[in-house]
Amino acid sequence: MLFKKNAQRFIGLIVTIFILLILMCASIVYGYTDTSWAMVWDAFQNNNGSNEHLVIETVRLPRALIAASVGSSLAIAGVIMQTLTKNALASPDIFGVNAGAGFAVVIAVTFFSMGNLQAIAWVAFLGAAAAAFGVYGIGSFGREGLTPIKLTLAGAAIAAMFSSFTQGFLVIDEAALEQVLFWLAGSVQGRKLEILTSALPYLLIGWMGALFLASKLNVLSMGEDVAKGLGLHTGFLKIGAAIVIILLSGASVAIAGPIGFIGIVIPHVTRSIVGIDHRWVIPFSGLLGGILLLAADILARYVIMPQEVPVGVMTAIIGTPFFIYIARRGFHAK
Repeated sequence: MLFKKNAQRFIGLIVTIFILLILMCASIVYGYTDTSWAMVWDAFQNNNGSNEHLVIETVRLPRALIAASVGSSLAIAGVIMQTLTKNALASPDIFGVNAGAGFAVVIAVTFFSMGNLQAIAWVAFLGAAAAAFGVYGIGSFGREGLTPIKLTLAGAAIAAMFSSFTQGFLVIDEAALEQVLFWLAGSVQGRKLEILTSALPYLLIGWMGALFLASKLNVLSMGEDVAKGLGLHTGFLKIGAAIVIILLSGASVAIAGPIGFIGIVIPHVTRSIVGIDHRWVIPFSGLLGGILLLAADILARYVIMPQEVPVGVMTAIIGTPFFIYIARRGFHAK
């Protein structure tokens, strides 16, 4: 643990916020269209309608805000899932929550031509909820009840099922394939600010709900029997935590598509920095999740320039070795 005292953690939090803001600014400045820091400042102070100024305001600013918001949401959802399931591999993508939300959105867009952003967000929530409850139900079957390994296997099965359904429907409708293929890879490119503002109320509820549950998650992490002995209503806590996970995961998928590995990597990195107190783990994870997705998105612009790699591919490249390491170390998570 890097920061052992609250004073150190507070200073670390301020530094992390600063790094997040710097990366957001860098995301606005750097890319295929050649711009500078001075040009960005001028675009917000005195927009002259030039191509560079339009790119800065209508493309890169929404992109930076979306990357920070989605990365934060996925990281926080990963923290809560790992605490609830006692599973080091728990995350929205591994447990099929992202795949369920993505499948629901694909069905809504391709078969019902749904274009309303609010409606798409609700569809994503329904898909995320269906996947979450499916994993929990399947993982609870058997004599031993719910175990980390059974949850992981159930999550892999649900994710594979929804991914197969999605690919099957897209093969049937080739026009839809062109429409949603890049979105399915996970991307913040080309997203308008309106899609973030439409989902922002759900994200805000999820973020505030996670902070509200932080101290209660500390009690739950000591064991369910201990938590009940201390007067914690674990059933209500799990319902509240599930709602937060669905809000954050569903809204993130509705905005940027299914982006993986952030929910696995960031919680473990955060615990190595600040320990296991969720009152610090959740805000730190939110900030570090935004930092990771912003950094991955900036790198994605330069790998095969002038083309761009979907940011979901970049997070997979970063996260896969970490996933293998965690899987080899064991499934248990505090």
